[in-house]
Amino acid sequence: MQPLLDQHGRIATDLRVSLTDRCNLRCTYCMPPEGLDWLPSEDQLTDDEVVRLIGVAVRQLGVDEVRFTGGEPLVRRGLVDIVRRVRALDPGVEMSITTNALGLARTAHALAEAGLSRANVSLDTVRSETFHQITRRDRFTDVVEGLAAAEAAGLGPVKVNAVLLRGVNDDQAPELLTWCLERGYHLRFIEQMPLDAQHGWDRDAMVTADEILASLSAAFRLSPAAEPRGSAPAELFLVDGGPATVGVIASVTRPFCGDCDRVRLTADGQVRNCLFARSESDLRVAMRAGADDEELAERWRVAMWGKLPGHGIDDPSFLQPDRPMSAIGG
Repeated sequence: MQPLLDQHGRIATDLRVSLTDRCNLRCTYCMPPEGLDWLPSEDQLTDDEVVRLIGVAVRQLGVDEVRFTGGEPLVRRGLVDIVRRVRALDPGVEMSITTNALGLARTAHALAEAGLSRANVSLDTVRSETFHQITRRDRFTDVVEGLAAAEAAGLGPVKVNAVLLRGVNDDQAPELLTWCLERGYHLRFIEQMPLDAQHGWDRDAMVTADEILASLSAAFRLSPAAEPRGSAPAELFLVDGGPATVGVIASVTRPFCGDCDRVRLTADGQVRNCLFARSESDLRVAMRAGADDEELAERWRVAMWGKLPGHGIDDPSFLQPDRPMSAIGG
């Protein structure tokens, strides 16, 4: 087995698979109120193609963790069957999902039975009015029910991902952490990244990791977690001596590119070797033209070899990717 090695010595073992670019929320930091032009159905990978490419990654390229993303992966009709088929490929692979949880109350049990390992849920506030303001949808109760269903189904530890927006919810970090601690959810704050469809990201308006930690420290005693971070994106802190933790993913102000072990596959079959990559490598066309698994694997290796040393957000020449986060996957 030849792994997904890049020229800087990093090996990708964590595959993020976007199953759709569609989403049933309209978060202000992600897309406009009217949504976006979705991928044509003929360009989107079929369920069979998704499973085949994951099989190539797992069996020939050393991938041992698969996370399903979107858009919103729960709107993909074949999701449960895809999970079941990937589990059959390799019983040892870790499978998770990053979701807004709107449909999780209905599907958590089926996903767990199919072999999903755990769930990450995006939730930026525990105030229903602020949730409506950020997402442009009145669905806070559905998210709460989805989180509880994931916990009950054994999709744990259930993680909550939160983005703080200046002037909107940047005063709510302690409140959100208290809410998660009471329910046993693992909270991770994420710095807002330049991946919005509107290209309106402003670094000066971004709530930084230092600000997040300062806000939390006003209500809790934080101390660095003892376990090594490794390739994990979140820097963990013990809350009031532990064992509970809170994480901060500071992709912008404290980049962790040197330890990155992730690779992304878009819903239309493109390999992205970095979240902020300006180029992609097409596996869909080659696959539909008759390429065998070894050719697909080699194309994937070539795509990863060209990965840059870092995302370059601080470089004056940095350009935001053409695709927004909703079309790349987290």
